[in-house]
Amino acid sequence: MDARRIIAAIRDRRPLVKADYTSFANGLADGSVSDSQAGAFAMAVLLNGLQGQGRVALTEAMRDSGQTLGWALPGPVIDKHSTGGVGDCVSLVLAPALAACGAYVPMVSGRGLGHTGGTLDKIEAIPGLRTTLDEGRFRQIVGQAGCAIVSASGDVAPADRRLYAIRDVTGTVESIDLITASILSKKLAAGLEGLVLDVKCGSGAFMKTPQAAQELAQALVETANAAGCRTSALVTDMNQPLAPALGNALEVAEAMRVLTGQSFGALAGLSAALGGMALAGAGLAEDVDAGAEAIRAALQNGSAAERFGSMVAAMGGPVRFVEEWAHFLPEATVIRELKAERAGVVTAMDGEAMGLAVIGLGGGRQVETDTVDPSVGLSDVLPLGARVEKGDALLRIHAARVDHAQRAALALRAAITISDDAVPLPPLVHAELG
Repeated sequence: MDARRIIAAIRDRRPLVKADYTSFANGLADGSVSDSQAGAFAMAVLLNGLQGQGRVALTEAMRDSGQTLGWALPGPVIDKHSTGGVGDCVSLVLAPALAACGAYVPMVSGRGLGHTGGTLDKIEAIPGLRTTLDEGRFRQIVGQAGCAIVSASGDVAPADRRLYAIRDVTGTVESIDLITASILSKKLAAGLEGLVLDVKCGSGAFMKTPQAAQELAQALVETANAAGCRTSALVTDMNQPLAPALGNALEVAEAMRVLTGQSFGALAGLSAALGGMALAGAGLAEDVDAGAEAIRAALQNGSAAERFGSMVAAMGGPVRFVEEWAHFLPEATVIRELKAERAGVVTAMDGEAMGLAVIGLGGGRQVETDTVDPSVGLSDVLPLGARVEKGDALLRIHAARVDHAQRAALALRAAITISDDAVPLPPLVHAELG
């Protein structure tokens, strides 16, 4: 393998064959590709893109650089992935709902990234629950409960782990080709037959405009389908939190309200929309509308909650979590309301600033070694379009200390815009692909 030749080909916009991507990915995984070569590769891809089938070939090569799973289950193996936002706890709702509808969902998830929350951090707010499982236990839980939400082992897509770290320090994170290969290499290594993607856009997302999000969604859908995994996507709005809460235990609480039929807002609606696409694609529903109705039924009749409870207990959490979730979730010692300083209409939110405020409270990591406080965050966040009087609560801050709550309040006040007149509200779904 000649890394220099491969880098030069991308630099000069010349196509490579699949074997070149395979050898380069293996070199990333075993260390025979140096950091400087990996950085040069990433910069060349960022500037020039990958020619021909290069994006598919790189994705498959990174997938195959480590362990891949295969399944022999009496139903389709499917999953969902979100590109990240604030108040986005769809995975906690959708995985058990899909399982209740006959799918098997081996959901390999991540931790918080930047201002966005991580599914692993959220579900680990449940006392005793462990997301690090050996392969045998992972397979057993998926087979019995129908779903499991776990962390990736070190053997999954090691080429991506290496390249991801290089991208972070070389200014090459934004490449559509590299983002696509990074996301899909890990998902496809899980042995999926179907995948539904939730690509976010807006102030609380990494992609700030619908156009940028649709470009990424198109790349993801085309690449995953070419790699043999039937995939569809929604481009959805993240100009406000999806659920009216940000923070690990607080988002679990919102997910439980949906799973137990107590809440029917945007979180439930988007879960049904994504689930409908997943079920239709897997042949478990006649069409997307029928699939969405099946998801709504699973949320309302308790079957999704039952699957969630089985998963939680199997992963070390409380046996009666679904029945007594409010008793088990940790609570912050300081709760303060952020009050409106004037009357008007909530017309804008800086979702990224709100996410960073939660991290400042201790609900995320400033550095990799930080300990996350699962109890802190924001709750009862008013939606865009809400009309308020002076002194009304815009949200509640959950903090470990009074000074932490005060510091968060300053940042949050600047993140929420109150105007005299209402403005058009963004749609929840901007586009559908696949």
